[in-house]
Amino acid sequence: MKKNLVLGFLAVLIAVASCSFTNKTFENNDKDKLLLDIITYILEKGHYAPKDINDDFSVSVFEDFIDVLDPTKRYFQAEDIRDFEQYKFQIDDQIKNTDISFFNLVHERYIQRMDEVKVIIDEVLDEPFDYTIEESINSDYEKRPFTSSKAELKERWRKQLKFWTLNTFDTKLKDEIEKKKDDPDYTSLSMAQVEKESRDVTRNTLKEFFDFVDNLERKDRFVQFINTIVDKFDPHTAYFAPEDKDYFDRQISGRFEGIGARLQPEPEGAKIVEIISGGPVWRGQLLEVGDEIIKVGQANETPVNIVGMPLDDAVKLIKGPKGTTVNLTVRKVDGTIEEVAIVRDVVEIEESYAKSAKVIKKDEKFGLISLPGFYADFKDYADRNAASDVAKEIERLKEEGMEGLILDLRDNGGGSLRTAIDMAGLFIKDGPVVQVRASDNDKMVYEDKDERIQWDGPLVILVNEFSASASEILAAAMQDYKRAIIIGSNQTFGKGTVQTMYPLENVVHVNEYGDLGAIKVTIQKFYRINGESNQLEGVKSDVVIPDRYRYIVLGEKGQANALNWDKIDAANYKVWDGYIDFEKTLEESNKRIASNPQIELIEENAKWLKEQQDETSMPLNYDLYKARDKESRAKSDYFKKLSEYDSKLTFESLKYEQELFTKDSVLREKRNRWHINLSKDVYIEEAINVLRDLKLNNIKNEKLAHVKG
Repeated sequence: MKKNLVLGFLAVLIAVASCSFTNKTFENNDKDKLLLDIITYILEKGHYAPKDINDDFSVSVFEDFIDVLDPTKRYFQAEDIRDFEQYKFQIDDQIKNTDISFFNLVHERYIQRMDEVKVIIDEVLDEPFDYTIEESINSDYEKRPFTSSKAELKERWRKQLKFWTLNTFDTKLKDEIEKKKDDPDYTSLSMAQVEKESRDVTRNTLKEFFDFVDNLERKDRFVQFINTIVDKFDPHTAYFAPEDKDYFDRQISGRFEGIGARLQPEPEGAKIVEIISGGPVWRGQLLEVGDEIIKVGQANETPVNIVGMPLDDAVKLIKGPKGTTVNLTVRKVDGTIEEVAIVRDVVEIEESYAKSAKVIKKDEKFGLISLPGFYADFKDYADRNAASDVAKEIERLKEEGMEGLILDLRDNGGGSLRTAIDMAGLFIKDGPVVQVRASDNDKMVYEDKDERIQWDGPLVILVNEFSASASEILAAAMQDYKRAIIIGSNQTFGKGTVQTMYPLENVVHVNEYGDLGAIKVTIQKFYRINGESNQLEGVKSDVVIPDRYRYIVLGEKGQANALNWDKIDAANYKVWDGYIDFEKTLEESNKRIASNPQIELIEENAKWLKEQQDETSMPLNYDLYKARDKESRAKSDYFKKLSEYDSKLTFESLKYEQELFTKDSVLREKRNRWHINLSKDVYIEEAINVLRDLKLNNIKNEKLAHVKG
């Protein structure tokens, strides 16, 4: 077994931190001030790169907290900002003195402006919208100023409400046409009636939104304020209130009830950044990464508009008990609006485990292992973990005649560092895998010490922009050893940091407020064995195949306050010498990519999606809206050809799994769908081509893994 240094190190760190933190007495009787005191102290003592809490820090918190509450600039006015600015350079001092005057002022004014906006909305929606006027709305919220008068604010809301109502207006008009087709005797509603009904829908939707917001407590917004401060340290450090900590624990356990998608906040909704395999969204195949949820409705209830709503609050609406239905209004990646009904379910951890398939091309057999995450049971590592599961799948694939292996790490967000180290050991004899440095610059080199090799034949690793953390550690190590060819996007996610969860009860053992929640703190950085950090830069693919997100900023580079890239001394390692003409293989692959029509279509789609994202001006004239919508739908239909691709590869489940199908029809259905999707995957096709090149030309004698008959 590989030596487990990580868990031991974290245990020592937490023990030292606990002793250090509890040396300070936290005697504040105000819960908000107590939280502020504890959290800033922990960040100062425990964060990998603690920040100076100074005037620059103050300005950043000032600007970001206002942006968190009002990202679209439809509540606060210019006079409010002028009032708030008295604290612009004082928040750092307030933090040090546990003074929350800035928060109190902003929070109270926010409640006041919300009440005033409700009146404005009713006034606007009492009047019909004229969709014959040629006017537009701009969604570049960062560049527009706060309004300087109530009249200007009302005009801003008028355009926004008109835009939100326009889609409903269009849908209702189309419904009237369909009803008339189905029933010639049907008396169609007049244009004026359709317009009024559309406004009523918007009014009811916003009423639901404000009812929800009104139920939020002061403590909920204080958590937002705390996290605005915490976020300044890095994007992966965060405070969790008790309820949110419970939710986080359920997520980490791999079993929870919901729709099975991970979200991130956007000014115009909640963007899907990951779809969890096996969950309701994955099964329904109606949503994809990049789609934005803009409304959430419970079964038989009016949807709530979540635009501008804090992500935590939106998630509370989206999640729910197994078997219940949630109706999501979604802005698709291509700009079209759709309503999708999803039945919530338990998101099973089974689909987070490694799975494999046999890939057949003519008379050649290859292996594919898909790994969604680097999972492990930290209470009993030997019970089940990603490394041991991958090792089992390799043995099964070898028994069925595998001549080359694809390890698919696309969309793999990482997990256990130990499993990444152990997994690297399956492909190399021994040696360093990753280096880790703490804030005191103390460096540790984690090594594979087991000389056994599970697979020494041709190896390709697939990655994309969502391959993060442990995925990047494994891919980087295999690249540095020249043990595998990395195929995928320009680079991986770029997360080169490690966090630990620190319960605040470990700091204040006795307090009158009960559970205070926990803080997740960045404590270390990862480095490749060549000395370079994975932070920001990620792992650059040896063979770059464009994907539809190529021109959209994703990953760590798109995160505010991300830690910097740097490098340290390289570890002592020896490059694997099994491949001949390694560079020739890459050259041949790039030639195929350059002449592949499917990849050209992917590139075209990526450019179009970037154009759609950059388009910030939306027409409020109905004829122009229809023309734009027609054009978008036509382009979207054009790119549906991407899903019609056929690689001509055959995919089969392994014998042990086929035996399970007789008792598990759900598993059979999951695997059949997986194989269908794989057959349309041009990245898998090119990976097989690379494996064939390696197998035929580039493996030295006696380097090829033993294949059982």
